[in-house]
Amino acid sequence: MSDALPSLIPLENVEPAMIEEALDRAFGPDRHQRTAYRLREGTDWLPGLSLAAMDEEDLLVATIQVWPVALTDPAGRAHPLLMVGPLAVLPERQGEGFGKALMIASLSAIDPRAPLPQVLIGDESYYGRWGFSAEHTGGWTLPGPWDPARLLARSDNPAILPRQGMLGPWRGR
Repeated sequence: MSDALPSLIPLENVEPAMIEEALDRAFGPDRHQRTAYRLREGTDWLPGLSLAAMDEEDLLVATIQVWPVALTDPAGRAHPLLMVGPLAVLPERQGEGFGKALMIASLSAIDPRAPLPQVLIGDESYYGRWGFSAEHTGGWTLPGPWDPARLLARSDNPAILPRQGMLGPWRGR
């Protein structure tokens, strides 16, 4: 474990093949079969919120991507959200603070004047420190298998979150 602070750069400054390799190493080559990929299908990650962490030797060790998604309520209205993730840290570099640094930087980059609620699929024991919880997602559905305890949301005003809806790509931007 190094004491050097990670260097965070815009993900758009990293070669796409390097990003894909890091994601494969963190999640396995079958990662495209996961429900999270269906939620983002046909959209691109948001450059202003998606970042990479480079180590002291300028090697890519972690990435975070943020995607436009929407929760479509039973009346057919789409409520835009930001999907945080994947947060990928190379297996041999986990536990060194790269993921935490990326989460802090990415969430801090969200415009405080009009913050969209954020959603992710992950462990509340890790993401809860940033205010993510499953408290408001119990009536939400996803286009594929998921563990309801791992569907987490974060919002400055949880009252705006629909109680029910289908989560999927947001193409209305």
